[in-house]
Amino acid sequence: MWIRLVLIAPLVVAATLWASATLWIDGPDSPLLSGLLSAGFAGSVIAIFTGLRPFRRSLLVFCGLFLVVLTWWFGQTPQNDHSWQPDVAKLPSAIIEGDQVTIRNVRNFDYRSETDYTEHWEERTYDLSRLLGVDTFLSYWGPTLIAHTIMSWEFDDGQRLAISIETRKEQGESYSAVLGFFHQFELYYVVADERDLVGLRTHHRKEDVYLYHLRTGRDTARALLLDYLQEINRLTETPRWYNALTHNCTTSIRHHFQHISAEKPFDWRLLANGRIDELAYSRGTIDTSLPFSELRRRSAITAKAQAMPPGEDFSDWIRHDLPGGHEPVKSKEISK
Repeated sequence: MWIRLVLIAPLVVAATLWASATLWIDGPDSPLLSGLLSAGFAGSVIAIFTGLRPFRRSLLVFCGLFLVVLTWWFGQTPQNDHSWQPDVAKLPSAIIEGDQVTIRNVRNFDYRSETDYTEHWEERTYDLSRLLGVDTFLSYWGPTLIAHTIMSWEFDDGQRLAISIETRKEQGESYSAVLGFFHQFELYYVVADERDLVGLRTHHRKEDVYLYHLRTGRDTARALLLDYLQEINRLTETPRWYNALTHNCTTSIRHHFQHISAEKPFDWRLLANGRIDELAYSRGTIDTSLPFSELRRRSAITAKAQAMPPGEDFSDWIRHDLPGGHEPVKSKEISK
């Protein structure tokens, strides 16, 4: 009896805390009503385990009550028709015709500060036969165990296509890591010019940004981009919830890689994604010709970006002296 209690009690406590928090955070808009539901659930659990005997019966009743909350929570549906903040107001979409990809609503804002900007939403066309490879940015704003991950595809005509998986925030909302575990934010793929997406972080948020060329090969880079674009198109019709654990800026990238290649073993650095460059180095996914400490030093781009003279191309400038570049496309591989 006591052994069962010791094993089951932590699970009951954890489930109760989660359900109570869910009813409070994702419940009715009225703080009073959501608070009553949250407190009511916790109180009901206490009543169940103190008033019902035997223990097996109280556990069954609790499981039934928890199942009701779980069913309600999974039944919540994300929406595309809220009043969104301007930087996520438009959903990107892609038209794919062989090697030609046309993307609508590519963000290319001119920033004077993080919150003061001129909006530019563009339509751009990319030739997949000119794809060189894919790069990744890691952007640190605080603790070094956590970073924001951005993927960017490089083409031999000078174009880059950066995509960042983020929260789609409504007017008046701000990101919270705690709220990210609940149904508070829709999932949003920012498709943007690197000058917008990366420059915002280097120049205005003053984040520490690192850039690495990935050694995936062009076929994998192409398949990865197409998988991204398919998901981007799906989100225009079927929105999804962002989740800080299961569908964030890094775990979602892992899902995309799983769709196109053999799954690799899970590693704790996929969650503590500030160390994901170490994982990539150990797996040979980024350049290994240098010691990791030297590679990381040379991959830091914030100071380099901030020192860029007027008139230079942002994407070209931040790649100066970056180790491990992509191989050029052979002329016969380019679509006519």
